[in-house]
Amino acid sequence: MQGGNILVTGGAGFIGSHLVERLLDEGTWNITIVDDLNDFYDPNIKRRNLEQCSNGDACRFVEADIRDVDALERVFSESSFDVIVHLAARAGVRPSLDEPRLYYETNVTGTLNLLELSRDHNVKHFVFGSSSSVYGINANVPFAETDLIQKPISPYAATKAAGELMCHTYSHLYDIRTVCLRFFTVYGARQRPDLAIHKFSKLIMDGKPIQVFGDGSTRRDYTYVDDIIQGVRASISYDRSTHEVFNLGESETTDLSTLIELLEKSLGEKAVIDRQPLQPGDVPITFADITKARQLLDYKPVTKIEEGIPKFAEWFRSTQMKGAAV
Repeated sequence: MQGGNILVTGGAGFIGSHLVERLLDEGTWNITIVDDLNDFYDPNIKRRNLEQCSNGDACRFVEADIRDVDALERVFSESSFDVIVHLAARAGVRPSLDEPRLYYETNVTGTLNLLELSRDHNVKHFVFGSSSSVYGINANVPFAETDLIQKPISPYAATKAAGELMCHTYSHLYDIRTVCLRFFTVYGARQRPDLAIHKFSKLIMDGKPIQVFGDGSTRRDYTYVDDIIQGVRASISYDRSTHEVFNLGESETTDLSTLIELLEKSLGEKAVIDRQPLQPGDVPITFADITKARQLLDYKPVTKIEEGIPKFAEWFRSTQMKGAAV
C-alpha cells in the first residue's frame, strides 16, 4: 500500500510520531492521529511531537481516548480509513502492577473498540503494536513467533497478548487483515522519559544515582527506532495472508552493565550505581528471532547498539541545550 487514508493511534507518542514523520515524508497519505495526551509522562512532550502535523492538510490530530467509543465513532464517521496502525496503549511492565485495571481498560477494551469500529466501517487492514513482553520467561532463545505466549508475568504483557488474540479473532470472523508487531525495547530520539535509556541519561547527567535492578546481567534486545519504523511501514503494505505476527528487534542482546558503559562513554559522564533487587514482572532476557520478518517484510535492522546509543545521546544533549522538558 503506497498511500491512502490512515489512522495512527498513539501518534503523538515515541514510536507513533516517528511513523507519522515517515508517512508525511512519503507525501501520499492522509493521516489522522488519535491520542489522549494523558499524563503518564509530560503531555508537553507529546504536543511537541505533534508540531510536525501542524502545517498542511495531510495530517490532522484528534484528542480522544480509545476507551471512549463515542469519540472514536466520530473519528471513523469523518473519514474512510484504508488502514489503521494501533499504537496507543498504557505502556510499561512495572506501572501495570500498580494499575492493572487501567491497563486492561486501555489496552484490551481500547483495542476491542478499534476492531469493532474497523468491522463496522469496513476497514480491511489493521496493524497492532504488541510487545516482546508477551513471551514472559521464555526458555526458547531467541524468541520465535511460534513460541507459546500463555504465561505472561505482568498485567501489561497479558493485555498485549489479549490484543493479539483479538486481532486473530477479528481477522478470522470478519476478513480484516491483522498484523501484530512484537516490539523489542525500542530506543532513539523522542524516547519516553520513563524508559531506562532516557531515564539513566538524565540521572547520569544530573550526577544522581541510577537504580540497577539485579547484578547488571539481564539482557535486552535494544532496537533503534528507525529500524522499528522500517518494519512498521512494511507491515502497512503486507498483503500475503490475513493474520500474521512478527518480531521486530535487532536480534542481538546487550547486558545492562554494557548498556550503562555505552551511555557513560557517549555522555562523557560516570554513572553512580544504586543496586536494587530484581523487580517482579521483569524478565531475564529478551532476544528476537527476526527470520520471519526478514523473509516476509524484508525487515533489515541496521543500527547496532554501539551506533544507536551515541545517536540517542546526541539527541538527548540537544534537548537539554534547548531546555526541553525531559
